[in-house]
Amino acid sequence: MSLIQAIILGIVQGLTEFLPISSSGHLVLMQKIFGITEPTLIFDTSVHLGTLIAVFAVFKDDIIQILKKPFQKLTWLLLAGTIPTAIVGIAFKDTFEQMFRSGSTLGFEFLATGAILLWSGTLKSGRKSVRETSYFDAAFIGVMQGLAIMPAISRSGLTISGALFRNLDREFAARFSFLLSVPAILGAAVFQVKDIMEVGGGSGIGMNALIAGSVAAALAGYVSIKYMLRVLREGKIKYFAYYVFALGTLVILDQYVTHIFF
Repeated sequence: MSLIQAIILGIVQGLTEFLPISSSGHLVLMQKIFGITEPTLIFDTSVHLGTLIAVFAVFKDDIIQILKKPFQKLTWLLLAGTIPTAIVGIAFKDTFEQMFRSGSTLGFEFLATGAILLWSGTLKSGRKSVRETSYFDAAFIGVMQGLAIMPAISRSGLTISGALFRNLDREFAARFSFLLSVPAILGAAVFQVKDIMEVGGGSGIGMNALIAGSVAAALAGYVSIKYMLRVLREGKIKYFAYYVFALGTLVILDQYVTHIFF
């Protein structure tokens, strides 16, 4: 992996992690386009940690408050959301990893993400803030996050849509979705490190590429979160559906007709 490729992949990861268009699906596509065939677990872990830095930067006040007052309701809501995410992720980890390797379902999952975004665009902003949000609401959103481990299913799209379905107000829906990503990203990183230690995962990737990719992911992630918060305030999430519908259609055509990348 070259330095330029690492920077581009980092930017793609940072932007698509928080825009509702699927970071995992885009990374699979970009690696196909670049012809990257060697294991990239180390790189994947580093760019995920880069996006984590972006969440810390945007939501530093929330995170500081959680650390100062760990037994507040927001903490328990995040825990209630994290548990089902972990259960779904661990239970279906091998199945979803097989999807990543084959790429056979990628186009259809982009279309599914588009359908979810169109549906979420019909949902009105609810009135639930932290005080009114129930632990069942949080667990439901956590299940949505767990299902988003599938390639081309957007984590932010699914969790924000789930939050709106449970009548959270738009601002808190976005805030909760992004904060809920913190334990999910950390948990995924732990599993990736375990896999790296067991089977290796890109030890040939240079340190410069790892650092450049991480920094690019952090900067792009920061911009992406700020932009997404504005999009949600304006209720325009459904417009991302048109992009993923077009992308999904192109991927399906390539998978079954042109075979340029698949």
